[in-house]
Order: sequence, then C-alpha cells, then structure tokens
Amino acid sequence: MSKAYDTEILSVGTELLLGHVTNTDARDISEMLSKIGVNVRYHTVVGDNPQRLEDCVKVAKERADIIITTGGLGPTCDDLTKQILARAFGLELVRNEAEYQGLYEYIQTGRMFTPNNFQQAMLPEGCTVFHNEWGTAPGCAFEKDGKTVIMLPGPPKECNAMFRACVIPYLQKFADGEIVSHSLRIFGLGESTVDQMFRDEMNAMTNPSMAPYAKECDCLLQVTAKAETREEAEEMLKPVIAHVREKLGEFVYGMDVECVEEAVIGLLREKHMRFSAAESCTGGDIAGRFTEIPGASEFFLGGVVTYTNEAKARLLGIDPALIEEKGAVSFEVAKEMAERVRTLMGSDIGVGVTGLAGPDGDGVHEVGTVFVSLATAEQTWVKELHMGAFRTRSFIRRMAGNHVYDMMRRYLTGLNVL
Repeated sequence: MSKAYDTEILSVGTELLLGHVTNTDARDISEMLSKIGVNVRYHTVVGDNPQRLEDCVKVAKERADIIITTGGLGPTCDDLTKQILARAFGLELVRNEAEYQGLYEYIQTGRMFTPNNFQQAMLPEGCTVFHNEWGTAPGCAFEKDGKTVIMLPGPPKECNAMFRACVIPYLQKFADGEIVSHSLRIFGLGESTVDQMFRDEMNAMTNPSMAPYAKECDCLLQVTAKAETREEAEEMLKPVIAHVREKLGEFVYGMDVECVEEAVIGLLREKHMRFSAAESCTGGDIAGRFTEIPGASEFFLGGVVTYTNEAKARLLGIDPALIEEKGAVSFEVAKEMAERVRTLMGSDIGVGVTGLAGPDGDGVHEVGTVFVSLATAEQTWVKELHMGAFRTRSFIRRMAGNHVYDMMRRYLTGLNVL
C-alpha cells in the first residue's frame, strides 16, 4: 500500500451480540487483510438498530480510512446497512439493473421468492458492485469523503468468498507495489515462545517483516514483504523463510497450509500410504477433520469410534481383561487400538486415541489425560498427554487430534515420532 491504511470492520447483526452466531467474518477478513498489508485497527459489532448503527458509522468515519461492513444487506426490514451507510455519506440508493434482472431470473427457478428480495438490488449511486455468486445479496464498494467503504453479505460462506474474489482485487488499486505473505505453521511451540525466539529480529525488521499468531491448538509465523513485483518480494522472503525453518526445525509442519492434517495428506500422497483410526474420547473428530479435505478417500481407509469398553472389545478385539486391568485410559489400550485398527483395515498406518475430555474424571486420571498412538507394521509409538483439567472438552479433543496428526507427520518425514 502507498500509505498505512487503517481499517475498521463493522459487523452488523443482533444475532452476533446475543451469541447465537460466532463472528467468523471479522476474523477471516482480518486474516486476509493482513496478508495484503492492510492494518485492521478496530472490530465493532452492532445490532440491527438503525440509530446505534448510525452512531457506529460516525465513529468509524472519524478513525478509519477503510470501513468494511458485514451483514445487513438482505431483504428483511432489519437489513439496513446500505441505507445507513449511504445516508452517512450523502449518497442515494438506486436500482442496479443488472442485479435486479439477476434476482428476477432467480425467481424463474421456481424457488420461494418474495417481492422484498428486490431491495437487494438497491445500491449506493456510483458504487462498484460485487455480484454474489454464492447467494443473492450483492456487495459493493465506494469512495467518498476520503474514505473507502466496502459492504459485504453476512453469511460466512458468501462473505469469505466475495472478499477473496472481489475485495482483494479491488483493494489492489491502492497499492504502489506487490505485497506477498507466507505463513509457516507450527505445532509444539506456543505463540509466546515463538515471539520470544524472534522478538529482537522482528523489532528490527521493516521489510520483510515477521509476526506470530496464535491459532486453535497451534500457531503460525507470518512473513511478509513488499516490492515492485511479486517475484522481487518472493526473493526477499526466501532467506527469511530459510532462517525461520532452520531455527524452528521440526516444529514447522508446513507453509501456507490451514492445518496439520492438510500437511499430512500431502505426505501420504508422496509416500503412497493410507491410514485408519480408532477413536474414543475424540468421538470421530480425527476422521471428520481428515475427510473434510478433498481427496481424503484416497488416503483414509476408515475408522471406528469405540467410545465404550464394550465397543473396544467387540469392534477392535481388545481383550476385556486387559481393559479391566489397565483401564480404558492407558498406554496399553491405546497401543492395542492403533495396532488392531491397522490390521483390521489393512492400512499402512493405524492411529488410536483414548482419554478423558471431561468434565468428569475416572478416579485415576485427571481430566485432560489422553493417550495417542501410531502403529506401523514395524513399530508402535504411544504418547501420554496431560493437557490440564481446566481445558474445555473441545480443546482437549482437538489438541489430541493435532498430536495424532503430528505423530503421522513426523513418521512420514523421518523425524522421531515421539
């Protein structure tokens, strides 16, 4: 960017304030803006109230160069974002004929469509229209009074897709060069540790730059460079990325991937290997996460959720006497789970997980105790985890899955599994 543009994301919707819907739009937009060098200074959430929304817009006009709104573009009486923003900047709402015709054609599909849907085609005069390929409400952008205003629909799938397809190219016109960013994903070190390792370097850097970010159960280090061309920016980043990889070593599980399972599927593809899973406390989450990735069926043979002791014995063939003696949450049972599911499914790798996600313990182990295992034809590894009794069930389950995938990643790359 030719200057440091301060941005405010204004999320509109009473459902956000009530907690009925999580505001993932602001999170996703902030992450995407950071990758193109745009500073997000404020997140504001306001309900579907015209006066309060107008007040928030006045504040945003005073402190932000770019105002991005999400939500309030639909057909109902409480969808007032366009009206309030247009009035705040002295613009009229006019009918966009292309969007109007598109909505009319949508009716011809025979779907339920009421006349109030046509208000979605009313847009600020002179605006750039972002056609909604993923829903009905178009987005738009305009510049007025030295400010840039961007309005996006609220549903996350529509908002995220429209931002990527329309807003990022729109914002490029403000740039006086190319900004390139890469994310190095890290598991096994926290954000504060990564920050401490690179703090002096980050404070001394201007271009390229580095910044750590905490993610759910792992973290990332984002490196960014600006140059006249993308190729020049990439060249500037190469030594930085090499330095980070050398310093962090085996804790880096991938670059520009969204999660550790995405890195694992690439390794399974390289090695022409497949795996299967036996899960207890994760309740199928390991299988579910992997099968969210397109092409997963080529590398995942299947899994079983053996939540009870009876299921462990009946479905996996684990000796009930072993379960009785050692307990379901044990090194021995985790080992059996990985080995037996691998044999039953005929996979190259078998993984298992058994533990206590809470809120109740078993009288022997505290909540957060989990055993994760990985078995191949040659060897089996078991790791005992203690995540803390204060952790939530969702955290314990996801972190256990991350450890399973990290064990797979280590095995497939020739690192020590434990």
